[in-house]
Amino acid sequence: MNRIAFFVALVVVLSACKTVKQPAQSEYTSDNTVPTKVFTVPGSETKTEVSKPVETVADEKPIAIRKEQVSFTDQQDQTKNEGNTYFVILGSFGQLDNAKNYRTTLLQEGFTPIILHSETGYYRVCVNSYKQEAEARSRVAQIRQAFEKYSDVWLLIKE
Repeated sequence: MNRIAFFVALVVVLSACKTVKQPAQSEYTSDNTVPTKVFTVPGSETKTEVSKPVETVADEKPIAIRKEQVSFTDQQDQTKNEGNTYFVILGSFGQLDNAKNYRTTLLQEGFTPIILHSETGYYRVCVNSYKQEAEARSRVAQIRQAFEKYSDVWLLIKE
């Protein structure tokens, strides 16, 4: 009985002990510079100090890519673009009428959009098509930089 009471008392005492976390002593501050490095050039007694600012690169949103079989909704668009593999897509719609309305909006903004019909049943509104992936990625970056509202632009790879 004494052993059980001792054990219970020990558990109560140990569970009552809690550690207290101390807040940080100093706040972090950044002056956008790399710490100064001091080094000596061999054969010389002079010390050189180097300190340069850190270049911050904005995190770029990755480019979404989908591989799909597509068909052209317009014969003229097919003639001009059927040899291309990479399509820059600004919109995707379940109804052809909605895709046509969006195409009209993009025409007013200076784009030359075409409408593709995807194997998934969606109508993809494409603003450019390319044979090389690098050119298509470059165009996506240009659109994102020039038109913030089209930051969700993506690439369709024709299978």
